[in-house]
Amino acid sequence: MFSEPPAFVVRAPGRVNLIGEHTDYNDGFVLPMAIDRAIWIALRPRPDREVHVHSLDFNETAVFHLDRLFKETAHWLEYPKGVAWALQNDGYQLAGWEGVMAGDIPKGAGLSSSAALELATARAFIAVTNQLWDPAAMALLCQKAENQWVGVNCGIMDQMISAAGQEGHALLIDCRTLDTKAVPLPVGTAVVVLDTNTRRGLVDSAYNERRAQCDEASRFFGVPYLRDVSITDFLSSEDQLAPLIRQRARHVVTENIRVLNAVTAMLNGDAAMLGTLMNQSHLSLRDDFEVSSHELNVMVELAQAQPGCYGARMTGAGFGGCAVALVRVDTPALSGDCRSRTEAAVTFTQTITAAYTQATGLTPAIYVCQPAAGASVIVNREP
Repeated sequence: MFSEPPAFVVRAPGRVNLIGEHTDYNDGFVLPMAIDRAIWIALRPRPDREVHVHSLDFNETAVFHLDRLFKETAHWLEYPKGVAWALQNDGYQLAGWEGVMAGDIPKGAGLSSSAALELATARAFIAVTNQLWDPAAMALLCQKAENQWVGVNCGIMDQMISAAGQEGHALLIDCRTLDTKAVPLPVGTAVVVLDTNTRRGLVDSAYNERRAQCDEASRFFGVPYLRDVSITDFLSSEDQLAPLIRQRARHVVTENIRVLNAVTAMLNGDAAMLGTLMNQSHLSLRDDFEVSSHELNVMVELAQAQPGCYGARMTGAGFGGCAVALVRVDTPALSGDCRSRTEAAVTFTQTITAAYTQATGLTPAIYVCQPAAGASVIVNREP
């Protein structure tokens, strides 16, 4: 594209959330892991203040100027533009660059391709200006870009795990303090992502509606966020809540408890308990928060029925996308790279694929994923 090797190659991973859904914007707890699927940008600095990005996935080149940022119609470039806007508003001195971008995170599947794009863009800007990389600060600014520029009221989880993920571990994130704790997967297990091949658009979905309902519940309890409502407080007052608001609050309050119990289970190597908590989470998301879908429910039930599955649940904001399963590893081969080792899960994946296709007419995509590191610079050829 540019007739020379890139000065930098940066990457930022997608994520799968093991448990803790719709708790992040309630200041609660989440337990995601960064996955070995990512957005990569190969780039070099420009002498002016323009950014030129060629997307291999969209086969398109897009351009914006750092001194003339304005919102346009929905387009993938709005994510890099929003990141530039958030960084500059926070006082970062940015410079132009040009590069080529590609990724292997399924779009709209609930694996946070948008957060990965935001963090990869932030990594690119920080690399070309040789500034200090602060994962938590970058996550907050990328969240601001998605909230205020793109228009999706997401919580901090997606950006935080893409920024601060640790290889080999899931990451407990306290969404209030942004404190993190690395938590290992139970020995002899693998995380399998089950893409239903259904897609949803967050901006046009009921995501913002659910957030408003949580805010209403918080006001009822007189607290800033549902994170501050104990199970005792909830049970003593639930009958006074409107039925729909009661359901939403019950999910968040109990989901926070499940996340902390899941951490204990993982630290104890208790895969069976972790799986049970994942199953309970799905029921809560399906019945109380009402963000599942027919296809997600079919996928989860099929996975749960397999002998080697400890538990499964929908993952991500919902309304389509992916489920996640915790699966017993019967062969050491499964512990390797997910894209080269998928054959080791052939019985599980083939059974699920055939049954899901028969039930829905759709062909799923199934990935055995490993916990990966957060946003990073892979190549640095600058002197």
